[in-house]
Amino acid sequence: MIGYYAATAISSLRRSKALAILMILVIGLGIGASMTMITIFHVLSGDPLPGRSGQLYAPVIDPRPLARDRSEPGEPDGNFTWPDAMNLLRAHRADRQAVMAGGAVPVRPPQGGQLPFYEAGRYVTADFFAMFNAPFAAGGGWRSDEDDAHARVVVLNSELNRKLFGDASGVGHTVRLKNTDFRVVGVLDAWNPQPQFYAQINGRVYGKADQFFLPLQTAQDLGLDFNGRFSCWDGGGDARTSDHCVWLQFWVQLDTTAKAVAYRDFLGHYWHQQQAHGRMPRPASPQLFGLMDWLARQHAIPDDLRLQLSLSLGFLAVCMLNVVGLLLATFLRRGGEISVRRALGARRWEIFLQLGVESCVIGLAGGSLGLGIAFLGLWSVRQRPDGYAQLAQMDASMLFGTFALALVASVIAGLLPAWRACRIPPALQLKTQ
Repeated sequence: MIGYYAATAISSLRRSKALAILMILVIGLGIGASMTMITIFHVLSGDPLPGRSGQLYAPVIDPRPLARDRSEPGEPDGNFTWPDAMNLLRAHRADRQAVMAGGAVPVRPPQGGQLPFYEAGRYVTADFFAMFNAPFAAGGGWRSDEDDAHARVVVLNSELNRKLFGDASGVGHTVRLKNTDFRVVGVLDAWNPQPQFYAQINGRVYGKADQFFLPLQTAQDLGLDFNGRFSCWDGGGDARTSDHCVWLQFWVQLDTTAKAVAYRDFLGHYWHQQQAHGRMPRPASPQLFGLMDWLARQHAIPDDLRLQLSLSLGFLAVCMLNVVGLLLATFLRRGGEISVRRALGARRWEIFLQLGVESCVIGLAGGSLGLGIAFLGLWSVRQRPDGYAQLAQMDASMLFGTFALALVASVIAGLLPAWRACRIPPALQLKTQ
């Protein structure tokens, strides 16, 4: 029966080509625009570490002095001072804990004659790799005692390793970063979580991966260049070890909910302990955010993307309202045909089902057009210089979602016209013919 109704629908659309093409075009534009933005939003809002994110937490304490005016942000930005980060790191109260900061250094290729180039990377402590489940292609990370010894070791990303050593592993070789030689102890297999949740959340949180990882204490000892926000108060100056400057990120791994509760209590005790030493004068209110909650708090997804998503969904709604009008006109024009079928014994629900199938056929055709428009839209997004642009790719779930959205939207749009058409009194309609 459905096949018969589908064949009837195609035949009917051929008789009204102009209206059919117009409806397919309107649906295709609405679906294409909305699926472009939904796909981007879907990619950016994904879990950067599936299977591990539920155990990762970002602690937040507030070492700032009491607020002096209303212009000061009420919430801390989540960065730590050097003393607080080191105190919490050495307390070892979590299953794993790591401190980190971003940086950039000139890299001198081992081959003579090649010019040095700048690469961005991260200064971290030993637990970073195991805590974030970073995969190694060769070698491994360093030990915590090498952190304390300011060891001159480095882990390279696979991309930088290829640039320096070709297809061979650089483990055991020496790399000169700025003016210091570092021994390569590990090479990461392609690892680039998106967004780069462990870094400061800013416009660069999506995009290129960190190309190297150095011990944080070593980088501090050598005076390597850091990047990212660096906020001080009360004349904290530019000393990175000051307890008046926040700039470090701190993450912990807590394997159970009970451990997370206990760690929050530990942060509260630490806060009170610091107050006893004359620091952290604000009321103690430590917070512990899970990875996905942290991304939401930090507005990792750009606000302009949320606005564009809302606008695209609004455009889809306008398109479907127009399709409702076009379907209504199409179905009511066929009042005579519907009345004859009713007079021959067809029931209302059969008429309703036939018209519903016609709406689905139009929706499928519009969805196919919308899919092409969405691919074109995603391609145009990938030409933009934004860090997230290269992530704009449609996967299988979004491909299925495009047709599902087109079908659902067209069926909803066809409900009112089909209901109005199947309620046409056949006797009255036939008398007017």
